[in-house]
Amino acid sequence: MSELLNRRLALLGERANLSLLEQCLHGIERECLRVTSEGRLAQTPHPEELGSALTNEQITTDYSESLLEFITPALPDPADTLASLDKIHRFAYSKLGNEYLWSPSMPCPLPAEEDIPIAYYGTSNIGQLKYVYRKGLALRYGKTMQCIAGIHYNFSLPEKLWPLLKEVEGFVGTDRDYQSSAYIALIRNFRRYSWLLMYLFGASPALDAGFLRGRSHQLEQLDPDTLYLPYATSLRMSDLGYQSNAQAGLTPCYNDLASYTDSLRKAVATPYAPYVEIGTHKDGEWVQLNTNILQIENEYYSNIRPKRVTYTGERPIQALVARGIQYVEVRCLDINPFLPMGIDLPESRFLDAFLLYCALNDSPLLTNTHCDNATSNFLSVVKEGRRPGLQLQRDGQPADLKEWASELLEKIAPLAALLDQSHGGDAHSKAVDAQLAKIKDPSLTPSAQVLAAMAEHKESFSQFSLRQSQVHAEFFRSEPLNGEDQAKFEARARSSLAEQVELEQNEVGDFDVFVGSYQASILAISN
Repeated sequence: MSELLNRRLALLGERANLSLLEQCLHGIERECLRVTSEGRLAQTPHPEELGSALTNEQITTDYSESLLEFITPALPDPADTLASLDKIHRFAYSKLGNEYLWSPSMPCPLPAEEDIPIAYYGTSNIGQLKYVYRKGLALRYGKTMQCIAGIHYNFSLPEKLWPLLKEVEGFVGTDRDYQSSAYIALIRNFRRYSWLLMYLFGASPALDAGFLRGRSHQLEQLDPDTLYLPYATSLRMSDLGYQSNAQAGLTPCYNDLASYTDSLRKAVATPYAPYVEIGTHKDGEWVQLNTNILQIENEYYSNIRPKRVTYTGERPIQALVARGIQYVEVRCLDINPFLPMGIDLPESRFLDAFLLYCALNDSPLLTNTHCDNATSNFLSVVKEGRRPGLQLQRDGQPADLKEWASELLEKIAPLAALLDQSHGGDAHSKAVDAQLAKIKDPSLTPSAQVLAAMAEHKESFSQFSLRQSQVHAEFFRSEPLNGEDQAKFEARARSSLAEQVELEQNEVGDFDVFVGSYQASILAISN
């Protein structure tokens, strides 16, 4: 244990401060494809009964019209966050007719690229902006990639915690500066150790053979319809997933907030020759928002993001520069196809202990070599994390995955104990023990279990996934929401539709001008 971590643990363990840890906030965003009863992509519009994808805060669409996104509020107890997610699923299933929510992260067998529908948000300027942005993504990365789904885990430490630590550590600067630098330090440690999450929770070792559209790859054929890697944990997070040549030079290493926002700001303002060649319009229609490395900052794809709730019309970078970091969004989690919601409480409890360890442990600045090691460790684990004897890079030396993982869990255990002390019970410590079992026995990992289930039932990836989707549909449909909850969701859906209509009727100004001022807003930011 580092001296700094010990000091911080002792401080938070004091009676006066212990209750602080009950005020961490947790939010979950779960993406999932709508599919037909045959396990094909649903090409129907976003169901109106779910409300407006533009203005319903809990049920929207991500990239494709078929890719639903369920969003919980941020709550202190992850059990309540998951209960909220459960209700959203039950409501959605009450309106989906004979469609299913696809159980894993990797998509169902997809139609031709041009037949994958892009999410549509109506005729308001902001709705059109969202649509053109997605057209740009289709142009830049293809629509197939945008049908991959994941779980985003939003986590914040209590605002009162930072001044306490700042004072003890004699930090010179404002509370806000300390808070932002502490979150950036958390992100650096997350970069160092996130390979562990991929080993423990990666659940995409296989995919539908049609997904690669004939591109060259290093995957093995499991059956005529399935490609896989025998020791993979998360092909979703491998270089087969979402990636971009344009973004290759964009590697913010998170040494401070200013350099992070600056690198994104430059990327949104720097032309990229292949995109310039395409232009922003074709036959008088918008095809992308601009011809720069990124159309907007959210296009930068990373495993974790510093975040701040934005005001209406404000851009994410503007919010971060103006008011600092408020929470982090963990973006590398696969959907576990054995769990109805793709995530459960033990996973959430472990993530809390892991993120608290990242936040409170020493976090030296990352050199380029550290950054390269973090990236290569992550890629090794997603492609062959269960390979016996797998070696990672640690401080320039080879390190055995199992030994390093066990050592990390040993260091995370006191943080789980502190969370248990704060909340009562032993749920966090039990969650750590469950992960230790997976390190000792790789067959307990979700990725191994997916391959084992497919072998046991002699199923292709798609057959396995559809079967799990049907099991989960039955789980949600067999116990509908109570009348009061159902009525609340229906009222929210109706009011979101009305809100969208109002936006569209009261729209002022031309879309081209709107895009222009949106682009200009990021250039006006000065750090």
